[in-house]
Amino acid sequence: MISPVTWVSALLAGIFSAAEIPNKTFLIYEGVSYTYEEIDKRSNKVAQVFAERGTVKKGDTVALLMSNEPDFVCVWFGLSKLGCSVAFLNINIKSRSLLHCFNCCGAKLMVVGADLLDTLEDILPNLQEDSISVWAMKKKTAYPGVNTLMDKMEEASDKPVPAKLRGITCLKTPNLYIFTSGTTGLPKAAVITHLQSLKAAAGFWAYGGTSDDVIYTPLPLYHSAASLVGIGGTIEMGATCVLKKKFSASQFWNDCKKHNVTIFQYIGELCRYLCNQPKGENDKQHKVHMGVGNGLRQDVWREFHRRFGEIRMCELYGSTEGNLCFMNHIGKIGAVGRSNFFYKLLFKYVLVRYDMVRDEPVRNKQGFCEPVRRGESGLLLSKISPQSPFFGYAGSKQLTEKKILRDVFAKGDAYFNTGDLMAEDDEDFISFKDRVGDTFRWKGENVATTEVTEILGLVDFIQEANVYGVEVPGNEGKAGMAAIIVRPDFKFDGKKLFDHAVRDLPTYARPLFIRLQESMEMTGTFKQQKFQLVASGFNPSTITDPLYFLDYSQKCYGPLTTSAYESILGGQCKL
Repeated sequence: MISPVTWVSALLAGIFSAAEIPNKTFLIYEGVSYTYEEIDKRSNKVAQVFAERGTVKKGDTVALLMSNEPDFVCVWFGLSKLGCSVAFLNINIKSRSLLHCFNCCGAKLMVVGADLLDTLEDILPNLQEDSISVWAMKKKTAYPGVNTLMDKMEEASDKPVPAKLRGITCLKTPNLYIFTSGTTGLPKAAVITHLQSLKAAAGFWAYGGTSDDVIYTPLPLYHSAASLVGIGGTIEMGATCVLKKKFSASQFWNDCKKHNVTIFQYIGELCRYLCNQPKGENDKQHKVHMGVGNGLRQDVWREFHRRFGEIRMCELYGSTEGNLCFMNHIGKIGAVGRSNFFYKLLFKYVLVRYDMVRDEPVRNKQGFCEPVRRGESGLLLSKISPQSPFFGYAGSKQLTEKKILRDVFAKGDAYFNTGDLMAEDDEDFISFKDRVGDTFRWKGENVATTEVTEILGLVDFIQEANVYGVEVPGNEGKAGMAAIIVRPDFKFDGKKLFDHAVRDLPTYARPLFIRLQESMEMTGTFKQQKFQLVASGFNPSTITDPLYFLDYSQKCYGPLTTSAYESILGGQCKL
């Protein structure tokens, strides 16, 4: 009998299913099918290339910067077969943040997709100065010092490397680093252990998925939802995954019908985009019976059912680095999950009172936190224990410590701070209410306000910036907004700010609204005050400060007039 430790290593390297069902289709990408055996052998080639050259060894960390494509999986699995930890890099991050990622996870080698190599042109000298070896998924390249992988894979053997290279003795050994935006500003490398990977891979199975299912994954593989739940879950069941390079609302249902998709992965924003597509007579003619994801708003949920049929929407809750997970098995609209007596015995979570103005949990006279009543919103905390460990982040221990809340109910206890406001009703259904602190979510991505603030601060006319999220009716999450103070003897330059934001920030992190202020409000602990700014929104009829919006048509931050504001609310002006 194969041991659990060996099995999880084999599972994530794709070996187990390749041996059991070699000829079954594993991936479908842009109309081309790849069997389990084909992906397994191609990943062997990746492993052989690096093994023969002694480029990496067991225990090393390798960074992977690739878009959704089969070779993302092949490189990931090939490196795993060598016993390497793989760091998934967000393909949207820019130069400064990208260099930071290498420092915090300790990677000295990077594999980059052919379509992304040119985006590294600015920082290739920096990477090479730091002795970081760059390997491109190409047969040849004009960039000096960049190694090519595709040509070497063609000549490499497809035989497996020795199994001892991938062998592990403890499920709590790190095998991945997945970057997540947090309150520290720059991306943080969440440590993903074999144990966490195994748990995530059971996601579809827990909802009743089987080997007969065809899973549609249009989400980016550098996030845990697509890689661990999507790819890992497909392997765990021995199913088939239709991998999409990038989500397309207009192609979604055609893809599902063409490939007989039965389960799709989503984030709430994705479902809203589908509902906004023109209605068709065949909207309900498909084989999809389940959607698995998170962030589905109640009104979108109902509209989705009306448009596309009673598809079972399986909401789940859990952050990449978190130590608990909620699952909504019965499809109750608006709930991310449901707890029970047994769950609470295993996972000690609690909702505590939170002061939105002071941006911190409420403490009583004894210095301890106070649980909220049933139905009230509170900050979700999860107790750290051997049953619910928190593995933290790579790099500075301070990054990990900032996510831990101590002395919550007793001296010496420790809880993982999710940063999310939740509510639990009388029937134990749990619903998400909002995010707190310095992070908000937009376009399916977490935006770290500190990172955006630092980048805006590089603009010569900006003296101080305070970045936060505001609600925009009809949109999921919160749109970025920045209150700024212009330096004395300088003027606000909407064109310069636009160019800076487009150049140095990913699309989802660019502030969509700017508010000019003469002074910044501070909290009692000298933090920038965000609560009142968030509450006041971006309505020019109620805000006396000058307001601007990100106008892509004019390529500048232009004045937010009443007509422009109404156009945004009406959906004529796309954000």
